[in-house]
Amino acid sequence: MKTVFITGATSGIGMEFARRYAKEGCSLILTGRRMERLLAMQKKIGGERCRVIEADLAEEDQCRRLLKDIEGEEIDIFINNAGFGAAGSFLETDLDKEVSMVRVNDLAMHILFKGVLRKMEEQGHGTILNVASSAGLLPAGPYMAAYYASKAYVVSLTKAVAWELKEKGSGAYVCCLCPGPVDTEFNEHADVIFALKGISVKRCVSECLAGMKKRKTVIIPTVGLQMLLRSQRFLPEGILLRIVARQQKKKQ
Repeated sequence: MKTVFITGATSGIGMEFARRYAKEGCSLILTGRRMERLLAMQKKIGGERCRVIEADLAEEDQCRRLLKDIEGEEIDIFINNAGFGAAGSFLETDLDKEVSMVRVNDLAMHILFKGVLRKMEEQGHGTILNVASSAGLLPAGPYMAAYYASKAYVVSLTKAVAWELKEKGSGAYVCCLCPGPVDTEFNEHADVIFALKGISVKRCVSECLAGMKKRKTVIIPTVGLQMLLRSQRFLPEGILLRIVARQQKKKQ
């Protein structure tokens, strides 16, 4: 039986991954900030197959504690999913919220990525999915500046580590998910309304799992989004940033 470790498991993409892997009969380790939601998921999945750990990943010490909590586990798949966004003019956005966002989107992601990858390297096998965003594939994101920058970090780190693992012939495989708008609670926490229609979380996860089977490094759900992102190379950066800025303003 495979063991799957998922952060940010109480809503959206993380919750959908938990449902999918539970259906496959996997043993789950789920983390999130809301214990009542974790316990509800544990009850639904089955306590004997689902371990829950409450953790606020904005706190570095809790990230390190989480690694200690799973020290004795053999992790086959890690969905490094926890994260949130913030929108608005950089002059006006709340500094504390942005700092917390960077701690979760980047610092926590980095600590857990490294810790679990080292475990998988010792095991000789394992898969890690870092959940990024199509925002991380664009040059910048005016009016969601810190969020775009945080997701660019995830993409860059994942691609570099994937190359290193390939060169050394590692049994571990790492990749990142870069979706566009997905119908989750993201909007509520980022204080935005998507200017473009989002895809369902079920479709996002289905396309991600298909990409993981093909061992892609960067997984972009939907052909339409793939084509849109490829087309950016033909646009001067100034024009592209103007388009991105206009779309971000529509969200607020």
